[in-house]
Amino acid sequence: MKALRAILPSWLTGYAYLYLAFIYVPVLLLPVFSLNTSPAPKLPLEGVTLKWYADLGRTPAMLDAAWNSLVVGLAASVLSTVLGICAARALTRYRFPLQRPINGLIMAPLVLPEIIVAVSLLIVLLQMGLSLSLFTVVLGHVLVCVPYSVAVLTSGFEGFDRSLEEASADLGETAFGTFRRVTLPMVAPAIISSLLVSFTISLDEFIMAFFLTGTDVTLPVYIWGQLRFAAKLPGVLALGTILLVGSFVLLTFAEILRRRAERWVRDAGADHA
Repeated sequence: MKALRAILPSWLTGYAYLYLAFIYVPVLLLPVFSLNTSPAPKLPLEGVTLKWYADLGRTPAMLDAAWNSLVVGLAASVLSTVLGICAARALTRYRFPLQRPINGLIMAPLVLPEIIVAVSLLIVLLQMGLSLSLFTVVLGHVLVCVPYSVAVLTSGFEGFDRSLEEASADLGETAFGTFRRVTLPMVAPAIISSLLVSFTISLDEFIMAFFLTGTDVTLPVYIWGQLRFAAKLPGVLALGTILLVGSFVLLTFAEILRRRAERWVRDAGADHA
């Protein structure tokens, strides 16, 4: 038993490194191949060039898709965060019947097969008489982003000291005024983190956009269409690298803000006590 206890930590560490390598090494090769002078993604590189990145700015279809993704991402992140604020506050401040099942339903899109959800939403929207457009894509992305928003905002509301709101109410402030002047400023880092996470999820979302988009495609759908042509592969690699780096930066910034929000709320509660 002692020998097993001594071997187990080192085995788990090795497993963790292998798991991370299996996931991220193929991803890290994407920026490397995007710099290759050869259109074919192969090693060793024939040379290093930024030509494929420069060509992206001269591709009107890609620029249109990027603009569509920006519009959809901003709309989805704002709507998801507003809904997330309402849900997170209700789940952390009140006790009501079926609270846990409702929370489970909110988080269900994280575990349900996304293609099934996308097809079901497509059928519902068509039955309602809605034509496929960026608006329907936003609706699909909100459905996917709300669970992430609720998860981020719940951590911000859970550490919030309720006595601060009670003190505001004792001083004569209304419920809405307390929420606007006390609660929102305290959870502002969590809100910004939710916006960034939701925007990143929307920017990278493919399945919902694939089923719900009309003639105006988003970047993931545009990339999917370009993969049919071998000559377009270098541009796809360059564009994928930009999306990869952008997503990493946004998620890192969001995590920093989330941790800062937890620390800020905890320190404010300690100072009040």
